[in-house]
Amino acid sequence: MKTRVLFLCTGNSARSQMAEGLLRHLREDLFEVASAGTQPRGLHPLAVEVMAEQGIDISQQESTPAHQFEGQPFDYVITLCDRAREACPNVQGLFDTIHWAIDDPAVHDRLVDFKLVVKDLKTRLGYLILIEEKRRKADEKEKRAV
Repeated sequence: MKTRVLFLCTGNSARSQMAEGLLRHLREDLFEVASAGTQPRGLHPLAVEVMAEQGIDISQQESTPAHQFEGQPFDYVITLCDRAREACPNVQGLFDTIHWAIDDPAVHDRLVDFKLVVKDLKTRLGYLILIEEKRRKADEKEKRAV
């Protein structure tokens, strides 16, 4: 069974979209990934461009309102900005929630800012992948011991 992850930010236009595309690209075998926004405003063209430079096509992803995922089970909800964290109290306590404070690259509309976010996300996602791989190995070991 795949680990379900929801990336949540305000606009679901850049950070959460890039995180969704990256994690799906890195370990689609391990994770089922979605993203949403508290105030979705459409996919940012620079997010599409910077991800294409990584060999990842997110051009068909869509901005999704967070309320569409209410009641759905997720193993992790990862908020990517303070505004989303504050606007989504309904997820607090319902899931393992992780907060990653990542600046919104759309504020300045510069490709370099989007590239920095991709670099940051790759690092953080690498840790998430390692944690999940370790958790699964521990679960398998426990099952064999029983």
